[in-house]
Amino acid sequence: MALLVRVLRNRISQWVPVCSLLVPVSSTQAQWGRALSGTFQWPQISQSLACGGSEQIPGIDVQWNRKYHTTNKKIKIAALRMYTSCVEKTDFEEFFLRCQMPDTFNSWFLITLLHVWMCLVRMKQEGRSGKYMCRIIVHFMWEDVEQRGRVMGVNSYILKKNMILMTNNFYAAILGYDEGILSDDHGLAAALWRTFFNQKCEDPRQLELLVEYVRKQMQYLDSMNGEDLLLTGEVSWRPLVEKNPQSVLKPHSPTYNDEGL
Repeated sequence: MALLVRVLRNRISQWVPVCSLLVPVSSTQAQWGRALSGTFQWPQISQSLACGGSEQIPGIDVQWNRKYHTTNKKIKIAALRMYTSCVEKTDFEEFFLRCQMPDTFNSWFLITLLHVWMCLVRMKQEGRSGKYMCRIIVHFMWEDVEQRGRVMGVNSYILKKNMILMTNNFYAAILGYDEGILSDDHGLAAALWRTFFNQKCEDPRQLELLVEYVRKQMQYLDSMNGEDLLLTGEVSWRPLVEKNPQSVLKPHSPTYNDEGL
């Protein structure tokens, strides 16, 4: 019996529940790698839709399954809040001014991308739930980008073409930022120069300011409780120019409210 349990545990990642059956996943799907700098692309299979909500999967406790889906729902809400924090709690005007960036949609996207990336780096540290949350954050980001493009009246063909270009830039930026954050300040500055400034930064003080901003921001995010972030998604960004550097180490505890869930 013990041997059977070990075998089942080793094989469980190769199977996906569909209604009352366990369907094997191909080796390509099972090894689907790290997109978006470590976020996983989980199989898009909904048991409730495929089974009409009435079938049960042998060997899986129904109560646990409901708790799992409830937790995922809360994480999705937290992910939306975290992405909203990236676009509503960031002082874009200060970035435009101090980094000498034009007030354009592309500049908005570059600033948003930087803050989304910092959220992804932090949440990847929270195991499977954190990686799931990363995937949802990125999903909300692209929904927002597309919606903003439509509101601006961009032609659908041009919007689709630009979305493909922005997606490619996003993947490249994530990889570059990941290498930069693991490197020294020179490596991070190089990544910011290539992506954030599009290789057009002539003032080294702007690079220095942004490197300092990313470092202190990551330090601030790391000091936040992971469970609180998974439940609330509340992030308060530090200002680009810190008036009180000591306040970086004193994050406020978020308040979790699941009323209506």
